[in-house]
Amino acid sequence: MITELLVFLFRFLILILVQVVVLNNVQFSGFINPFVYIMFIMMLPVRMPKTFLLLAAFLTGLVVDVFSNTMGMHAAACVFMAYVRPTVLRIMAPRDGYETESSPSVKELGFTWFLIYAAALTFIHHFILFYIEVFRFSEFFTTLLRVLLSSVATLLTIMISQYLFGKPINEK
Repeated sequence: MITELLVFLFRFLILILVQVVVLNNVQFSGFINPFVYIMFIMMLPVRMPKTFLLLAAFLTGLVVDVFSNTMGMHAAACVFMAYVRPTVLRIMAPRDGYETESSPSVKELGFTWFLIYAAALTFIHHFILFYIEVFRFSEFFTTLLRVLLSSVATLLTIMISQYLFGKPINEK
């Protein structure tokens, strides 16, 4: 239990640090902004109580907001993403269900499953984040293009990090 908590804390710190120090300064012509910190929320255990999930998402978004000076936009998008996460997990549940202490990852649930799961949550997060930022429908299609391009960039970053930093598969 303590080691799992330390792993989550370490993952939180690394992802926030990478987001704030590196990725917040990466912007391709104003349309592509990768947000890899959302991987922390995606990889929390499947059976985590909803209250803790929402609290962890709020704190994650709030920390990014503090360092990005975005006044709660990331917190709102993270909380909404965490709110719909159990529904996405229920829709995508494997035939045998999830293991008791499993965390969604490529190593545990496979490439295709994780890609669809991460794509859904990334799109939801980015949709909420960018439309809160713009807060008008006059730029609907421009914002939607930003959502799609940033989602692809974020998803690519998340999938690469899953292979670079994921737990190795235990050999029998």
